[in-house]
Amino acid sequence: MTPIFSFDGIYTPVVTPYHADGTPNWDALADVIEFLISHGVHGMISGGSTGENYAQTVAERIELAKFTKDRINGRLPLVVGTGAMLTGDSIALATAAREMGADAILLASPPYSVPTDRENALNALAIDKAANLPVMLYNYPHRTGTMMGEEFLDRVVRSRNFCGIKESSGDINRVHLLARDYPHIQLGCGMDDQALEFFAWGAPFWVCGGSNFLPEEHVALYEACVIEGDFAKGRRIMSAMMPLMRVLEQGGKFIQTIKHGVTMNGIDAGAMRAPLKGLTKDGKRALEQVTRVLKSTIADIKAGK
Repeated sequence: MTPIFSFDGIYTPVVTPYHADGTPNWDALADVIEFLISHGVHGMISGGSTGENYAQTVAERIELAKFTKDRINGRLPLVVGTGAMLTGDSIALATAAREMGADAILLASPPYSVPTDRENALNALAIDKAANLPVMLYNYPHRTGTMMGEEFLDRVVRSRNFCGIKESSGDINRVHLLARDYPHIQLGCGMDDQALEFFAWGAPFWVCGGSNFLPEEHVALYEACVIEGDFAKGRRIMSAMMPLMRVLEQGGKFIQTIKHGVTMNGIDAGAMRAPLKGLTKDGKRALEQVTRVLKSTIADIKAGK
């Protein structure tokens, strides 16, 4: 069965810059969007957890998605996040995504309630019905408490809209399962420190928060592995990226790190909404050093050195 949409390349879950009073900084968001487009990412996600969706109202999320859609202006695909605790909120977000002309939705399990596979699938199908758009599933059991298991997958794929899955479980056996048993659902990397392994198993896309401030370097790994099929080069690039992956995936300051990275690039991403607090001075220095070495090393690899 031919998929109705193909997720390919680097998809950036866009940060939400804020002013000091906590309101969205629209000018900074516009700058982030232009920066990402000019540096080669292949798609954007509005309303993901990297965009602090958990600290925003449904109305705010819709406003942010509409702004992003208008700024992209058809130059790249836009995926709108629908993750929420309440099914009604997810349906409202899915409906808004359809009405604004989004290209796809991102669909996660509802957090905290811990539905069964059957309940989770029925919830996903209700959201799918409201959007009637291509769906990128988002499996992140460490945050939602729920694994999108085989019963869930078998149920949802009865709808052709379910085209891809951002797999963030961290379990490499899930990569094997999805690649071998569910080839009709595009496999996407959602665990940054496993990107090379995902690409080796045929994943055609990577949803990576770090691409908010290092888009070219993330694109370089994708191009080496997926476009060129040069995994020797890919291993060198991934090796150079691993210190950053340790900071992002194991440092406990994922969003703070990404937003400081954006600010390092000259776009003021502002602070996080409560309860999160920014990086310490030591954390900022560590990120700046890791980023400097990473960019230099990957530039040399791309230049054939």
